[in-house]
Amino acid sequence: MRVRLFYFRILVPKMSTVQEGSEKSKWGWILFDWANSSYSLVISTTIFPTFFISATDPMISIGPGSTSNSSLYAYTISFAYLLVCCLSPVLSGIADYGGHRKFFMRLFTTLGSLCCMGLFFFNGMDTLWICLAFFAGAAVCHAASLVFYDSYLADLVPPSQSDQLSAKGYAFGYIGSVILLITNLMMIQKPEWFGFGPESIAKHIPIRFAFFAVGAWWLGFSQFSFAWLPRDRKVHGSSFSLMHGVNELRKAWRIIRSKKEVFFFLASFLFYSAGVQTVVYLASPFAQKELGFESAELILVILLLQVVAIGGALTFARIARWKNNVLSMKIMLLIWIVICVMAYSVTSKAMFYMVAALVGLVIGGIQSVSRSTFSKLIPHGHEDVTCFFSFYNVVYYVSIVLGSFMFGFVDQITGSMRYSVLSLILFFCLAFVLISQVKKEHLAQ
Repeated sequence: MRVRLFYFRILVPKMSTVQEGSEKSKWGWILFDWANSSYSLVISTTIFPTFFISATDPMISIGPGSTSNSSLYAYTISFAYLLVCCLSPVLSGIADYGGHRKFFMRLFTTLGSLCCMGLFFFNGMDTLWICLAFFAGAAVCHAASLVFYDSYLADLVPPSQSDQLSAKGYAFGYIGSVILLITNLMMIQKPEWFGFGPESIAKHIPIRFAFFAVGAWWLGFSQFSFAWLPRDRKVHGSSFSLMHGVNELRKAWRIIRSKKEVFFFLASFLFYSAGVQTVVYLASPFAQKELGFESAELILVILLLQVVAIGGALTFARIARWKNNVLSMKIMLLIWIVICVMAYSVTSKAMFYMVAALVGLVIGGIQSVSRSTFSKLIPHGHEDVTCFFSFYNVVYYVSIVLGSFMFGFVDQITGSMRYSVLSLILFFCLAFVLISQVKKEHLAQ
């Protein structure tokens, strides 16, 4: 790791040469999406979930009871993001108060990368709890780093350009993560090309090395972002305490509560994110257990999803610019309802490929447009912009807890993940009703 970090420090210019809002600072923001999206794709969505299901027992004893491995996986996600819900408001408020946004972004990036590398040591039931600890730690750190990353958007561009920059970040994130995923797929399918012998293959070294590669990719490319993003400004002074962060969050809530359009957007965001993120985290276990997909087949499905998602993010950003953000989001929510119905009734792998293509069409778009819509709704130029994005991220993390817990609970009591997917329709219907209360006149231009 020292060699990699030293290499990037040589190549990247010093922070003092970067001006806020410059093209280089925008590229620094975009490249963080390139760096961290590999975690979302490889660890959250493809290789790790499938390896976890295949490497663990179908039923796992926990104290006097037991649960399925897919339910335990869902509950671990819920637990991790419950921690994030408690942690992120305080940290983002403190960072905004003391001007330490980049410090915390770097800290959680480093810790999260190391947790990904630690997943290399997971190789079955004997290392189950070590695996869950590293997995939860990586999830917490990844989410915490994004609190600070997202808050830079309103600083770098005016509202009229936020859709474009947000979509560009997601697009580059998808491209970077697909490059790493293809490399990992080649390593898993053709391990002899990379020098792995029969003994290494038997111990799943190629698969486990993919987790290490994610950590190295995330940590390495993020060094560009740390060098190119604008320098923090200490708006309140250098000293801070935990209460400063809480007070900043309360300040954001008072403003949000007084602005009904922001309130309704966040309420809608809570429900549709519960559905979207549950699909992201649990699509692979669903396909593996319900349809008998092999790991290599699932990776190809996710590759299809990612390629379509690049175009989807840009397409719905164009719709948002052509008409408005609210219409763009309504269209995507209707598509998500169709996806849930199709996933419940899917019986063949060919049909699942169709569902994956639809998911790809809307998943990048809804994340990108959500981020830019919120940046248009909050008071632009507010000195404590980080605390608004802290609130946004808390709602997002609560949605993951809500969605993944419901998915795991329904799976556990019914014994079928199909009913879990069907239950997500409720989230998207509620979100559609709530987003309808936000009018295009509320959006800053």
